[in-house]
Amino acid sequence: MLEIRWHGRGGQGAVTAAEILATSAIKEGKYAQAFAAFGPERRGAPVQAFTRISDKEILTRCQIYEPDIIVVLDKNLCTMEGVGDGLKDGGAVVLNTDGKAEDYLYVFKKAGKVATVDATEIALKELGTPITNTAILGALVRVTGIVSLETLEEIIKQRFRQHAEKNISAVRRAFQETALLETGERR
Repeated sequence: MLEIRWHGRGGQGAVTAAEILATSAIKEGKYAQAFAAFGPERRGAPVQAFTRISDKEILTRCQIYEPDIIVVLDKNLCTMEGVGDGLKDGGAVVLNTDGKAEDYLYVFKKAGKVATVDATEIALKELGTPITNTAILGALVRVTGIVSLETLEEIIKQRFRQHAEKNISAVRRAFQETALLETGERR
């Protein structure tokens, strides 16, 4: 089973991204679940979302404490306690930043891969708003191959209908612009 923990801020679309990824996995014949952990937070407040993907039925119903992948939609969240906690040895990190992966290794000490993409810039150019969820999905698919780009685009078309093409452009651009640092398994 592959477990992903998403860190974002209210309004960035972390919950929607988790759901789109799960729906894409289901479309490809896998089992998946997506859910969020937040209360009555306001726009801009930190939120977490979770996605599990498996070839077998998923019976686990708790938050993800030891993720295989951590996705961060706002680089400023990296300064908050707990963002890098529990990442499995050799796990992957997908980070929205205009900085370099090396600058974040202190947070993600066990990461085997750290992928960076300026999802905010892409979202502003492609969508006209700093909602980074579809761009970060493009980066995630590029780094992990969890689902195909084609399936992801199909689900985005269904989800966003009239804004689908802009979101697909954001996905494709992030897919192309993602930089990957492979650190090997770290301890």
